[in-house]
Amino acid sequence: MEDLRVNSQSSLSDVDDLFRLLDRPRLNIERKRSFDERSFSEMGIMDSGINSPGGRSGWETPASSTRNSFEPHPMVAEAWDALRRSLVHFRGQPVGTIAAYDHASEEVLNYDQVFVRDFVPSALAFLMNGEPEIVKNFLLMTIQIQGREKRIDRFKLGEGAMPASFKVIHDPIKKTDTVIADFGESAIGRVAPVDSGFWWIILLRAYTKSTGDLSLADTPECQKGMRLILSLCLSEGFDTFPTLLCADGCSMVDRRMGVYGYPIEIQALFFMALRSAMSMLKHDTEGKEFMERISKRLHALSFHMRSYFWLDFQQLNDIYRYKTEEYSHTAVNKFNVIPDSIPEWVFDFMPLRGGYFIGNVSPARMDFRWFALGNCVAILASLATPEQSAAIMDLIEERWEELVGEMPVKICHPAIESHEWRIVTGCDPKNTRWSYHNGGSWPVLLWLLTAACIKTGRPQIARRAIDLAESRLLKDGWPEYYDGKSGRFIGKQARKFQTWSIAGYLVAKMMLEDPSHLGMISLEEDKQTKPVIKRSHSWT
Repeated sequence: MEDLRVNSQSSLSDVDDLFRLLDRPRLNIERKRSFDERSFSEMGIMDSGINSPGGRSGWETPASSTRNSFEPHPMVAEAWDALRRSLVHFRGQPVGTIAAYDHASEEVLNYDQVFVRDFVPSALAFLMNGEPEIVKNFLLMTIQIQGREKRIDRFKLGEGAMPASFKVIHDPIKKTDTVIADFGESAIGRVAPVDSGFWWIILLRAYTKSTGDLSLADTPECQKGMRLILSLCLSEGFDTFPTLLCADGCSMVDRRMGVYGYPIEIQALFFMALRSAMSMLKHDTEGKEFMERISKRLHALSFHMRSYFWLDFQQLNDIYRYKTEEYSHTAVNKFNVIPDSIPEWVFDFMPLRGGYFIGNVSPARMDFRWFALGNCVAILASLATPEQSAAIMDLIEERWEELVGEMPVKICHPAIESHEWRIVTGCDPKNTRWSYHNGGSWPVLLWLLTAACIKTGRPQIARRAIDLAESRLLKDGWPEYYDGKSGRFIGKQARKFQTWSIAGYLVAKMMLEDPSHLGMISLEEDKQTKPVIKRSHSWT
Protein backbone atom coordinates (compact mmCIF):
# COMPACT_ATOMS: atom_id res chain seq x y z
CA MET A 1 0.00 0.00 0.00
CA GLU A 2 3.05 2.18 -0.15
CA ASP A 3 2.23 3.69 -3.57
CA LEU A 4 2.56 7.47 -3.61
CA ARG A 5 -0.47 9.68 -3.95
CA VAL A 6 -1.87 9.62 -7.49
CA ASN A 7 -1.54 12.59 -9.79
CA SER A 8 -2.53 11.12 -13.11
CA GLN A 9 -3.72 13.33 -15.96
CA SER A 10 -3.57 10.91 -18.89
CA SER A 11 -6.09 11.08 -21.71
CA LEU A 12 -9.29 9.06 -21.53
CA SER A 13 -10.04 8.21 -25.14
CA ASP A 14 -12.12 5.17 -24.28
CA VAL A 15 -15.02 7.13 -22.75
CA ASP A 16 -16.71 7.43 -26.15
CA ASP A 17 -16.57 3.64 -26.65
CA LEU A 18 -17.94 3.11 -23.16
CA PHE A 19 -21.00 5.24 -23.86
CA ARG A 20 -21.62 3.50 -27.20
CA LEU A 21 -21.37 0.18 -25.37
CA LEU A 22 -24.02 1.24 -22.89
CA ASP A 23 -26.17 2.89 -25.60
CA ARG A 24 -26.26 6.19 -23.77
CA PRO A 25 -25.97 9.74 -25.13
CA ARG A 26 -22.41 11.04 -25.27
CA LEU A 27 -21.51 13.65 -22.69
CA ASN A 28 -18.85 16.31 -22.72
CA ILE A 29 -16.40 14.90 -20.17
CA GLU A 30 -13.15 16.51 -19.13
CA ARG A 31 -10.48 14.53 -20.98
CA LYS A 32 -8.20 13.37 -18.22
CA ARG A 33 -7.98 10.14 -16.31
CA SER A 34 -11.06 10.74 -14.20
CA PHE A 35 -14.79 10.19 -14.42
CA ASP A 36 -17.13 13.04 -13.61
CA GLU A 37 -20.16 12.08 -11.53
CA ARG A 38 -22.41 12.78 -14.53
CA SER A 39 -20.89 9.91 -16.46
CA PHE A 40 -21.85 7.41 -13.77
CA SER A 41 -25.41 8.74 -13.45
CA GLU A 42 -25.88 8.61 -17.23
CA MET A 43 -24.66 5.02 -17.26
CA GLY A 44 -27.19 4.13 -14.62
CA ILE A 45 -24.46 2.83 -12.35
CA MET A 46 -25.48 4.93 -9.36
CA ASP A 47 -28.98 5.68 -8.15
CA SER A 48 -29.18 9.45 -7.97
CA GLY A 49 -31.78 9.65 -5.24
CA ILE A 50 -29.49 11.75 -3.06
CA ASN A 51 -29.20 15.39 -4.01
CA SER A 52 -26.07 16.47 -2.18
CA PRO A 53 -22.91 15.39 -4.04
CA GLY A 54 -20.21 14.29 -1.67
CA GLY A 55 -22.67 14.22 1.22
CA ARG A 56 -23.31 11.38 3.61
CA SER A 57 -26.04 8.82 3.19
CA GLY A 58 -27.88 6.43 5.45
CA TRP A 59 -24.81 4.21 5.27
CA GLU A 60 -23.32 6.28 8.07
CA THR A 61 -25.85 4.85 10.51
CA PRO A 62 -24.37 1.84 12.30
CA ALA A 63 -26.21 -1.37 11.59
CA SER A 64 -28.52 -2.56 14.31
CA SER A 65 -26.97 -5.18 16.54
CA THR A 66 -30.01 -7.34 15.81
CA ARG A 67 -28.59 -7.90 12.32
CA ASN A 68 -25.97 -10.14 13.88
CA SER A 69 -27.04 -13.60 14.89
CA PHE A 70 -24.78 -13.63 17.95
CA GLU A 71 -24.14 -11.64 21.09
CA PRO A 72 -21.34 -9.33 19.93
CA HIS A 73 -18.08 -8.75 21.73
CA PRO A 74 -17.82 -5.10 22.90
CA MET A 75 -15.19 -4.61 20.17
CA VAL A 76 -17.68 -5.45 17.42
CA ALA A 77 -19.72 -2.25 17.78
CA GLU A 78 -16.51 -0.19 17.93
CA ALA A 79 -15.25 -1.95 14.81
CA TRP A 80 -18.45 -1.25 12.88
CA ASP A 81 -18.34 2.42 13.86
CA ALA A 82 -14.73 2.65 12.70
CA LEU A 83 -15.47 0.80 9.46
CA ARG A 84 -18.36 3.13 8.61
CA ARG A 85 -16.19 6.18 9.26
CA SER A 86 -13.90 4.93 6.49
CA LEU A 87 -16.62 4.91 3.83
CA VAL A 88 -15.95 6.79 0.60
CA HIS A 89 -18.91 8.27 -1.24
CA PHE A 90 -19.47 9.12 -4.87
CA ARG A 91 -22.48 11.36 -5.35
CA GLY A 92 -23.73 10.42 -1.93
CA GLN A 93 -23.50 6.69 -2.55
CA PRO A 94 -20.85 4.49 -0.85
CA VAL A 95 -18.31 3.05 -3.29
CA GLY A 96 -15.54 1.78 -1.02
CA THR A 97 -13.52 2.33 2.13
CA ILE A 98 -10.27 4.27 2.50
CA ALA A 99 -7.15 2.40 3.50
CA ALA A 100 -6.75 4.13 6.87
CA TYR A 101 -8.65 6.71 8.87
CA ASP A 102 -5.66 7.95 10.86
CA HIS A 103 -5.94 11.67 11.54
CA ALA A 104 -2.92 11.56 13.83
CA SER A 105 -0.57 10.72 10.97
CA GLU A 106 1.26 13.65 9.46
CA GLU A 107 1.67 12.02 6.06
CA VAL A 108 -1.48 10.89 4.27
CA LEU A 109 0.42 9.44 1.28
CA ASN A 110 -2.16 7.23 -0.40
CA TYR A 111 -3.91 5.89 2.68
CA ASP A 112 -6.92 8.10 1.84
CA GLN A 113 -7.61 6.06 -1.29
CA VAL A 114 -9.76 3.01 -1.94
CA PHE A 115 -7.50 0.04 -2.69
CA VAL A 116 -8.94 -2.94 -4.51
CA ARG A 117 -7.20 -5.54 -2.34
CA ASP A 118 -7.83 -3.59 0.87
CA PHE A 119 -11.54 -3.29 0.18
CA VAL A 120 -12.10 -7.05 -0.05
CA PRO A 121 -12.45 -7.67 3.72
CA SER A 122 -14.63 -4.55 4.02
CA ALA A 123 -16.82 -5.88 1.21
CA LEU A 124 -17.13 -9.27 2.87
CA ALA A 125 -18.10 -7.62 6.16
CA PHE A 126 -20.88 -5.67 4.48
CA LEU A 127 -22.08 -8.73 2.57
CA MET A 128 -22.18 -10.79 5.76
CA ASN A 129 -24.10 -7.98 7.44
CA GLY A 130 -26.75 -7.93 4.70
CA GLU A 131 -25.56 -4.68 3.10
CA PRO A 132 -24.56 -5.57 -0.47
CA GLU A 133 -25.11 -2.24 -2.24
CA ILE A 134 -21.70 -0.80 -1.43
CA VAL A 135 -20.09 -3.92 -2.87
CA LYS A 136 -22.15 -3.65 -6.05
CA ASN A 137 -21.22 0.04 -6.37
CA PHE A 138 -17.55 -0.76 -5.89
CA LEU A 139 -17.57 -3.54 -8.50
CA LEU A 140 -19.26 -1.28 -11.04
CA MET A 141 -16.99 1.65 -10.26
CA THR A 142 -13.80 -0.36 -10.72
CA ILE A 143 -14.98 -2.08 -13.90
CA GLN A 144 -15.59 1.33 -15.48
CA ILE A 145 -12.15 2.49 -14.34
CA GLN A 146 -10.66 -0.63 -15.94
CA GLY A 147 -11.70 0.63 -19.38
CA ARG A 148 -9.42 3.66 -19.27
CA GLU A 149 -6.23 3.96 -21.20
CA LYS A 150 -3.35 3.16 -18.86
CA ARG A 151 0.16 4.47 -19.48
CA ILE A 152 3.40 4.57 -17.53
CA ASP A 153 5.73 7.01 -19.25
CA ARG A 154 5.37 6.07 -22.92
CA PHE A 155 4.29 2.47 -22.37
CA LYS A 156 0.67 1.38 -22.53
CA LEU A 157 -0.55 -1.21 -20.03
CA GLY A 158 -2.80 -4.12 -20.99
CA GLU A 159 -6.46 -3.29 -21.45
CA GLY A 160 -7.53 -5.70 -18.71
CA ALA A 161 -5.32 -4.27 -15.96
CA MET A 162 -7.30 -3.22 -12.88
CA PRO A 163 -6.36 -0.22 -10.75
CA ALA A 164 -4.41 -0.53 -7.53
CA SER A 165 -6.59 2.20 -6.05
CA PHE A 166 -8.83 5.15 -6.75
CA LYS A 167 -9.73 8.37 -5.01
CA VAL A 168 -12.92 10.44 -5.09
CA ILE A 169 -12.36 14.21 -5.19
CA HIS A 170 -15.31 16.30 -3.97
CA ASP A 171 -15.67 19.82 -5.41
CA PRO A 172 -18.13 21.66 -3.13
CA ILE A 173 -18.22 24.70 -5.43
CA LYS A 174 -19.03 22.88 -8.67
CA LYS A 175 -20.89 20.21 -6.71
CA THR A 176 -19.17 17.44 -8.62
CA ASP A 177 -17.34 14.28 -7.69
CA THR A 178 -14.32 13.14 -9.69
CA VAL A 179 -12.62 9.75 -9.61
CA ILE A 180 -8.85 9.55 -10.07
CA ALA A 181 -7.23 6.14 -10.37
CA ASP A 182 -3.74 4.70 -9.97
CA PHE A 183 -2.75 1.71 -12.13
CA GLY A 184 0.79 1.56 -10.78
CA GLU A 185 2.13 4.69 -12.43
CA SER A 186 2.40 6.35 -9.02
CA ALA A 187 3.50 3.24 -7.14
CA ILE A 188 6.91 2.78 -5.59
CA GLY A 189 8.84 0.96 -8.29
CA ARG A 190 6.05 1.65 -10.82
CA VAL A 191 4.69 -1.89 -10.53
CA ALA A 192 1.17 -2.68 -11.72
CA PRO A 193 -0.96 -4.66 -9.22
CA VAL A 194 -1.31 -8.17 -10.62
CA ASP A 195 -3.61 -9.19 -7.76
CA SER A 196 -6.26 -6.48 -8.27
CA GLY A 197 -7.95 -8.24 -11.19
CA PHE A 198 -7.99 -11.55 -9.33
CA TRP A 199 -9.49 -10.00 -6.20
CA TRP A 200 -12.13 -8.28 -8.37
CA ILE A 201 -13.27 -11.60 -9.89
CA ILE A 202 -13.22 -13.30 -6.48
CA LEU A 203 -15.29 -10.47 -4.97
CA LEU A 204 -17.79 -10.57 -7.85
CA ARG A 205 -18.38 -14.25 -7.10
CA ALA A 206 -18.66 -13.52 -3.36
CA TYR A 207 -21.31 -10.87 -4.09
CA THR A 208 -23.24 -13.26 -6.33
CA LYS A 209 -22.96 -16.14 -3.89
CA SER A 210 -24.07 -13.95 -0.97
CA THR A 211 -27.00 -12.20 -2.65
CA GLY A 212 -28.12 -14.81 -5.18
CA ASP A 213 -28.19 -11.94 -7.69
CA LEU A 214 -26.90 -13.27 -11.02
CA SER A 215 -27.77 -10.13 -12.94
CA LEU A 216 -24.63 -8.18 -12.00
CA ALA A 217 -22.19 -10.84 -13.18
CA ASP A 218 -24.30 -11.31 -16.32
CA THR A 219 -24.06 -7.67 -17.40
CA PRO A 220 -22.03 -7.03 -20.57
CA GLU A 221 -19.68 -4.80 -18.55
CA CYS A 222 -18.81 -7.48 -15.98
CA GLN A 223 -18.56 -10.22 -18.60
CA LYS A 224 -16.21 -8.06 -20.66
CA GLY A 225 -14.22 -7.10 -17.56
CA MET A 226 -13.66 -10.73 -16.67
CA ARG A 227 -12.62 -11.61 -20.21
CA LEU A 228 -10.12 -8.73 -20.30
CA ILE A 229 -8.55 -9.84 -17.02
CA LEU A 230 -8.41 -13.44 -18.24
CA SER A 231 -6.90 -12.38 -21.57
CA LEU A 232 -4.01 -10.77 -19.71
CA CYS A 233 -3.16 -13.78 -17.57
CA LEU A 234 -3.90 -16.52 -20.11
CA SER A 235 -1.94 -14.99 -22.97
CA GLU A 236 0.69 -17.18 -24.59
CA GLY A 237 4.36 -16.33 -24.36
CA PHE A 238 7.70 -17.96 -23.64
CA ASP A 239 6.53 -19.57 -20.42
CA THR A 240 7.37 -23.20 -19.79
CA PHE A 241 5.34 -23.27 -16.55
CA PRO A 242 1.56 -22.74 -16.02
CA THR A 243 2.32 -20.31 -13.18
CA LEU A 244 2.32 -16.53 -13.69
CA LEU A 245 5.65 -14.72 -13.95
CA CYS A 246 5.58 -11.54 -11.86
CA ALA A 247 7.72 -8.62 -10.81
CA ASP A 248 8.55 -7.82 -7.20
CA GLY A 249 5.94 -5.68 -5.44
CA CYS A 250 2.90 -6.67 -7.53
CA SER A 251 0.64 -7.81 -4.67
CA MET A 252 0.15 -7.29 -0.91
CA VAL A 253 3.94 -7.46 -0.55
CA ASP A 254 4.23 -4.29 -2.63
CA ARG A 255 7.90 -3.48 -2.05
CA ARG A 256 11.08 -5.25 -3.02
CA MET A 257 11.12 -8.43 -0.95
CA GLY A 258 12.52 -11.08 -3.26
CA VAL A 259 9.09 -12.36 -4.33
CA TYR A 260 9.70 -11.84 -8.04
CA GLY A 261 9.23 -14.87 -10.25
CA TYR A 262 6.31 -17.12 -9.34
CA PRO A 263 5.12 -16.03 -5.87
CA ILE A 264 2.68 -18.30 -4.05
CA GLU A 265 0.27 -15.42 -3.31
CA ILE A 266 -0.25 -14.65 -6.99
CA GLN A 267 -0.48 -18.31 -8.03
CA ALA A 268 -3.12 -19.07 -5.39
CA LEU A 269 -5.16 -15.97 -6.29
CA PHE A 270 -4.77 -16.80 -9.99
CA PHE A 271 -6.11 -20.29 -9.38
CA MET A 272 -9.03 -19.00 -7.31
CA ALA A 273 -9.91 -16.31 -9.85
CA LEU A 274 -9.87 -18.82 -12.71
CA ARG A 275 -12.24 -21.11 -10.84
CA SER A 276 -14.48 -18.20 -9.86
CA ALA A 277 -14.64 -16.95 -13.44
CA MET A 278 -15.59 -20.43 -14.67
CA SER A 279 -18.78 -20.23 -12.61
CA MET A 280 -19.74 -16.78 -13.91
CA LEU A 281 -18.82 -16.67 -17.60
CA LYS A 282 -21.76 -16.94 -19.96
CA HIS A 283 -21.97 -19.89 -22.31
CA ASP A 284 -21.81 -17.75 -25.42
CA THR A 285 -19.10 -18.12 -28.05
CA GLU A 286 -16.56 -15.97 -26.21
CA GLY A 287 -17.41 -17.45 -22.84
CA LYS A 288 -17.01 -21.04 -24.02
CA GLU A 289 -13.64 -20.23 -25.57
CA PHE A 290 -12.39 -18.84 -22.26
CA MET A 291 -13.82 -21.78 -20.34
CA GLU A 292 -11.80 -24.19 -22.45
CA ARG A 293 -8.62 -22.17 -21.90
CA ILE A 294 -9.32 -21.92 -18.16
CA SER A 295 -9.98 -25.65 -17.85
CA LYS A 296 -6.67 -26.53 -19.48
CA ARG A 297 -4.77 -24.03 -17.38
CA LEU A 298 -6.36 -25.25 -14.13
CA HIS A 299 -5.31 -28.82 -14.85
CA ALA A 300 -1.71 -27.79 -15.46
CA LEU A 301 -1.58 -25.25 -12.64
CA SER A 302 -2.99 -27.55 -9.96
CA PHE A 303 -0.54 -30.31 -10.91
CA HIS A 304 2.42 -27.91 -10.96
CA MET A 305 1.62 -26.29 -7.61
CA ARG A 306 0.79 -29.49 -5.77
CA SER A 307 3.88 -31.22 -7.12
CA TYR A 308 6.60 -28.57 -7.07
CA PHE A 309 5.55 -25.92 -4.53
CA TRP A 310 4.55 -28.35 -1.80
CA LEU A 311 7.00 -28.99 1.03
CA ASP A 312 6.69 -31.39 3.93
CA PHE A 313 9.24 -33.41 5.89
CA GLN A 314 9.49 -36.14 3.26
CA GLN A 315 9.80 -33.70 0.36
CA LEU A 316 12.43 -31.70 2.23
CA ASN A 317 14.41 -34.87 2.77
CA ASP A 318 14.11 -35.72 -0.93
CA ILE A 319 15.35 -32.25 -1.98
CA TYR A 320 18.23 -32.58 0.49
CA ARG A 321 19.30 -35.73 -1.36
CA TYR A 322 18.82 -34.33 -4.88
CA LYS A 323 21.37 -34.95 -7.58
CA THR A 324 22.11 -32.00 -9.83
CA GLU A 325 22.81 -31.41 -13.52
CA GLU A 326 20.24 -33.98 -14.63
CA TYR A 327 19.45 -33.79 -18.33
CA SER A 328 16.49 -35.93 -19.43
CA HIS A 329 12.74 -36.22 -19.29
CA THR A 330 13.14 -38.55 -16.31
CA ALA A 331 15.02 -36.00 -14.18
CA VAL A 332 13.90 -35.91 -10.56
CA ASN A 333 15.46 -32.52 -9.79
CA LYS A 334 13.58 -30.79 -12.61
CA PHE A 335 14.51 -27.26 -11.54
CA ASN A 336 18.15 -28.11 -10.84
CA VAL A 337 17.93 -26.94 -7.25
CA ILE A 338 21.28 -27.19 -5.48
CA PRO A 339 20.76 -28.93 -2.11
CA ASP A 340 23.39 -26.70 -0.50
CA SER A 341 21.09 -23.73 -1.20
CA ILE A 342 18.52 -24.99 1.32
CA PRO A 343 18.64 -22.54 4.24
CA GLU A 344 19.53 -23.94 7.63
CA TRP A 345 16.38 -22.66 9.33
CA VAL A 346 14.12 -24.93 7.24
CA PHE A 347 15.47 -28.11 8.82
CA ASP A 348 14.53 -26.91 12.30
CA PHE A 349 11.25 -25.30 11.19
CA MET A 350 9.77 -28.33 9.39
CA PRO A 351 7.93 -30.61 11.82
CA LEU A 352 7.31 -34.28 11.18
CA ARG A 353 3.60 -33.49 10.96
CA GLY A 354 2.69 -30.61 8.66
CA GLY A 355 3.59 -28.94 5.39
CA TYR A 356 3.03 -25.83 3.26
CA PHE A 357 3.35 -24.28 -0.18
CA ILE A 358 6.72 -22.54 -0.33
CA GLY A 359 7.08 -18.96 -1.47
CA ASN A 360 8.51 -19.42 -4.96
CA VAL A 361 9.85 -22.01 -7.39
CA SER A 362 11.85 -21.19 -10.50
CA PRO A 363 14.97 -22.56 -12.21
CA ALA A 364 17.66 -23.29 -9.60
CA ARG A 365 15.72 -21.31 -7.01
CA MET A 366 13.34 -22.27 -4.24
CA ASP A 367 12.15 -19.65 -1.76
CA PHE A 368 11.38 -21.72 1.33
CA ARG A 369 9.72 -18.88 3.25
CA TRP A 370 6.19 -19.36 4.56
CA PHE A 371 3.64 -16.83 3.25
CA ALA A 372 0.33 -16.83 5.10
CA LEU A 373 -1.92 -15.29 2.46
CA GLY A 374 -0.90 -17.69 -0.31
CA ASN A 375 -1.34 -20.77 1.87
CA CYS A 376 -4.73 -19.68 3.23
CA VAL A 377 -6.03 -18.86 -0.25
CA ALA A 378 -4.72 -22.22 -1.48
CA ILE A 379 -6.95 -23.88 1.12
CA LEU A 380 -10.00 -21.74 0.29
CA ALA A 381 -9.63 -22.26 -3.48
CA SER A 382 -8.99 -26.00 -3.04
CA LEU A 383 -5.65 -25.59 -4.74
CA ALA A 384 -4.45 -27.56 -1.74
CA THR A 385 -5.78 -31.10 -1.57
CA PRO A 386 -7.67 -32.04 1.61
CA GLU A 387 -4.51 -33.74 2.86
CA GLN A 388 -2.38 -30.71 2.10
CA SER A 389 -4.94 -28.39 3.71
CA ALA A 390 -4.85 -30.46 6.88
CA ALA A 391 -1.04 -30.42 6.82
CA ILE A 392 -0.99 -26.61 6.55
CA MET A 393 -3.20 -26.37 9.63
CA ASP A 394 -0.99 -28.90 11.41
CA LEU A 395 2.01 -26.69 10.66
CA ILE A 396 0.27 -23.63 12.09
CA GLU A 397 -0.50 -25.53 15.28
CA GLU A 398 3.00 -26.98 15.53
CA ARG A 399 4.68 -23.62 14.83
CA TRP A 400 2.21 -21.30 16.52
CA GLU A 401 4.83 -19.10 18.16
CA GLU A 402 6.58 -18.51 14.85
CA LEU A 403 3.53 -18.07 12.58
CA VAL A 404 1.06 -16.39 14.94
CA GLY A 405 2.88 -15.34 18.08
CA GLU A 406 1.28 -12.62 20.20
CA MET A 407 -0.66 -10.98 17.35
CA PRO A 408 -2.05 -12.84 14.33
CA VAL A 409 -0.86 -13.31 11.65
CA LYS A 410 2.76 -13.33 10.41
CA ILE A 411 2.76 -12.27 6.77
CA CYS A 412 5.85 -14.42 6.17
CA HIS A 413 8.42 -16.42 8.09
CA PRO A 414 11.27 -16.06 8.74
CA ALA A 415 12.47 -12.49 8.37
CA ILE A 416 15.49 -11.82 6.22
CA GLU A 417 18.29 -9.83 7.87
CA SER A 418 21.90 -8.65 7.73
CA HIS A 419 23.62 -9.13 4.38
CA GLU A 420 20.67 -10.99 2.87
CA TRP A 421 18.38 -8.09 3.80
CA ARG A 422 20.70 -5.63 2.08
CA ILE A 423 20.81 -7.70 -1.11
CA VAL A 424 17.16 -8.76 -1.29
CA THR A 425 15.42 -5.53 -0.22
CA GLY A 426 18.03 -3.04 -1.40
CA CYS A 427 18.47 -1.85 2.22
CA ASP A 428 14.76 -0.97 2.49
CA PRO A 429 14.35 0.92 5.82
CA LYS A 430 10.68 -0.04 6.05
CA ASN A 431 11.23 -3.77 5.59
CA THR A 432 13.79 -4.28 8.33
CA ARG A 433 13.72 -7.66 10.07
CA TRP A 434 10.41 -8.61 11.71
CA SER A 435 8.75 -5.45 10.42
CA TYR A 436 6.15 -4.64 7.76
CA HIS A 437 6.39 -7.23 4.94
CA ASN A 438 9.59 -8.73 6.34
CA GLY A 439 8.08 -10.91 9.04
CA GLY A 440 5.61 -8.34 10.36
CA SER A 441 2.27 -9.41 11.87
CA TRP A 442 -0.83 -8.25 10.00
CA PRO A 443 -4.25 -8.37 11.73
CA VAL A 444 -6.03 -8.30 8.34
CA LEU A 445 -4.85 -11.87 7.74
CA LEU A 446 -7.05 -12.98 10.64
CA TRP A 447 -10.03 -13.35 8.31
CA LEU A 448 -8.13 -15.59 5.91
CA LEU A 449 -6.81 -17.73 8.73
CA THR A 450 -10.31 -18.03 10.19
CA ALA A 451 -11.80 -19.02 6.83
CA ALA A 452 -9.10 -21.66 6.34
CA CYS A 453 -9.69 -22.98 9.87
CA ILE A 454 -13.42 -23.31 9.33
CA LYS A 455 -12.98 -25.04 5.99
CA THR A 456 -10.57 -27.59 7.46
CA GLY A 457 -12.70 -28.20 10.56
CA ARG A 458 -10.30 -26.46 12.96
CA PRO A 459 -12.41 -23.58 14.38
CA GLN A 460 -10.56 -23.78 17.69
CA ILE A 461 -7.43 -22.42 15.97
CA ALA A 462 -9.38 -19.42 14.71
CA ARG A 463 -10.93 -18.85 18.11
CA ARG A 464 -7.50 -18.82 19.73
CA ALA A 465 -6.22 -16.30 17.16
CA ILE A 466 -9.28 -14.05 17.55
CA ASP A 467 -8.86 -14.06 21.33
CA LEU A 468 -5.30 -12.81 20.85
CA ALA A 469 -6.46 -10.04 18.52
CA GLU A 470 -9.24 -8.96 20.89
CA SER A 471 -6.75 -8.52 23.70
CA ARG A 472 -5.01 -5.64 21.92
CA LEU A 473 -6.45 -4.45 18.59
CA LEU A 474 -8.99 -1.94 19.91
CA LYS A 475 -6.73 -0.74 22.72
CA ASP A 476 -3.91 -0.18 20.22
CA GLY A 477 -6.13 1.74 17.79
CA TRP A 478 -6.46 -0.93 15.04
CA PRO A 479 -2.85 -0.75 13.74
CA GLU A 480 -1.92 -1.69 10.20
CA TYR A 481 0.75 -4.14 11.37
CA TYR A 482 2.86 -5.18 14.35
CA ASP A 483 6.63 -5.62 14.61
CA GLY A 484 8.90 -8.04 16.41
CA LYS A 485 9.56 -11.75 16.24
CA SER A 486 6.37 -12.49 18.16
CA GLY A 487 4.38 -9.47 16.91
CA ARG A 488 4.47 -7.71 20.28
CA PHE A 489 5.07 -4.10 19.17
CA ILE A 490 2.90 -1.77 17.11
CA GLY A 491 4.65 -1.32 13.78
CA LYS A 492 7.14 1.52 13.62
CA GLN A 493 5.36 3.12 10.64
CA ALA A 494 1.96 1.45 11.09
CA ARG A 495 -1.11 3.58 10.47
CA LYS A 496 -3.80 3.53 13.15
CA PHE A 497 -7.44 2.79 12.31
CA GLN A 498 -6.30 0.73 9.34
CA THR A 499 -9.53 -0.25 7.62
CA TRP A 500 -8.64 -3.76 6.63
CA SER A 501 -7.44 -4.52 10.17
CA ILE A 502 -10.91 -3.50 11.36
CA ALA A 503 -12.76 -5.35 8.59
CA GLY A 504 -10.56 -8.43 8.89
CA TYR A 505 -11.54 -8.75 12.55
CA LEU A 506 -15.25 -8.33 11.77
CA VAL A 507 -15.19 -10.91 8.99
CA ALA A 508 -13.32 -13.40 11.16
CA LYS A 509 -15.78 -12.85 13.99
CA MET A 510 -18.87 -13.21 11.79
CA MET A 511 -17.56 -16.32 10.04
CA LEU A 512 -16.75 -18.02 13.29
CA GLU A 513 -20.22 -17.27 14.65
CA ASP A 514 -21.98 -18.25 11.41
CA PRO A 515 -19.82 -20.63 9.35
CA SER A 516 -22.32 -20.55 6.47
CA HIS A 517 -20.68 -17.24 5.48
CA LEU A 518 -17.68 -19.27 4.37
CA GLY A 519 -19.50 -20.27 1.19
CA MET A 520 -19.05 -16.89 -0.45
CA ILE A 521 -15.24 -17.11 -0.28
CA SER A 522 -14.61 -20.86 -0.47
CA LEU A 523 -14.55 -23.28 -3.40
CA GLU A 524 -15.02 -27.01 -3.19
CA GLU A 525 -12.35 -29.43 -4.30
CA ASP A 526 -11.47 -30.41 -7.85
CA LYS A 527 -14.54 -29.23 -9.71
CA GLN A 528 -12.16 -27.63 -12.18
CA THR A 529 -11.20 -31.11 -13.35
CA LYS A 530 -14.72 -31.89 -14.51
CA PRO A 531 -15.74 -31.19 -18.11
CA VAL A 532 -17.47 -27.92 -18.88
CA ILE A 533 -21.20 -28.27 -18.26
CA LYS A 534 -24.19 -26.12 -19.04
CA ARG A 535 -24.58 -22.86 -17.17
CA SER A 536 -26.71 -23.14 -14.08
CA HIS A 537 -27.63 -20.99 -11.12
CA SER A 538 -25.50 -22.90 -8.63
CA TRP A 539 -22.41 -20.97 -7.54
CA THR A 540 -19.53 -22.98 -6.15
